[in-house]
Amino acid sequence: MNYFSKNLKELRIEKGLSQQELAQILNVTQSTVAKWESGDREPNFSILIELSNYFNIPTDILLGIKDL
Repeated sequence: MNYFSKNLKELRIEKGLSQQELAQILNVTQSTVAKWESGDREPNFSILIELSNYFNIPTDILLGIKDL
């Protein structure tokens, strides 16, 4: 599991969201969110920005450049 995967899962859980709920917010499938959280895939830049805006954190934190 990479930093992005770990951080995304932690942020989602802190917000009390299921993978399905986050998927609906981002207009992607639940399996896409699951693949991001397992490290099998990574989101494109536009989704990364949407995640950053939704969780109100810099992309540096999502990517693991700075600590969560």
